[in-house]
Amino acid sequence: MDLQLKNRLALVSGSTAGIGFAIAEALAREGARVIVNGRKQAAVDEAIAKIHASTGAQVLGFAGDLSTASAAESLVQRHPGIEILVNNLGIFEPKPFEQIPDEDWMRLFETNVLSGVRLTRLCLPAMKRANWGRVIFISSESGVQIPAEMIHYGVTKTAQLGVSRGLAEALAGTGITVNCVLPGPTRSRGVGDFVDALAKSEGKSFTEFEKEFFEKVRPTSLIKRFATPEEVAALTVYLASPLASATTGAAVRVDGGTIKSAF
Repeated sequence: MDLQLKNRLALVSGSTAGIGFAIAEALAREGARVIVNGRKQAAVDEAIAKIHASTGAQVLGFAGDLSTASAAESLVQRHPGIEILVNNLGIFEPKPFEQIPDEDWMRLFETNVLSGVRLTRLCLPAMKRANWGRVIFISSESGVQIPAEMIHYGVTKTAQLGVSRGLAEALAGTGITVNCVLPGPTRSRGVGDFVDALAKSEGKSFTEFEKEFFEKVRPTSLIKRFATPEEVAALTVYLASPLASATTGAAVRVDGGTIKSAF
């Protein structure tokens, strides 16, 4: 299927590894001009080289912390006319609620919510002039089912749902769509490293830990395994395409059935 993405300029924030990298690689494979982002130049260069090797595409890069306003402004000045914005940048950390200080709440909010708000605000003028654009927030099933082990993370993912829906309504009648993608537990680099370390500390293999995790922590999962970044990327790239023009204001799930609702 031709997703009609050739030469579209796309930014994927936080895309040197995990879900973000998989999305950037999939967009490049479809012919989009992709801007890869990470905090360090070395990581950006490595991701660009990997994507070029696997797709043959010429990939752009921007090294900078997009949780800050200065980096976001610098990126959009350097790469004007972004047509597809995937707000993937995000951090998580399991921590008991009583041990989460204000500083941690603000740090997660700045990174998970405000980074996407700022980038969207900066990219919208060009999208409006063209009357075409795609804004996608990578939220989480944790935004619907707040995890007790990291409430602050879940709340930031709920906030993304609100921003996405409100913005979609503000852009009603235009050629710009705004959606949220809700992955379930996914074996991205950060999650994979965390799970591997936790499994090792408990003297278990990854397979044993995964089985126990989906029995006790996410029992509503229907696939009973961690999704892959590529599975999340496949849905995201479709939503970024002209073929998804009738999908906007939606929270689209790639959660393995973890959210226990048919709607």
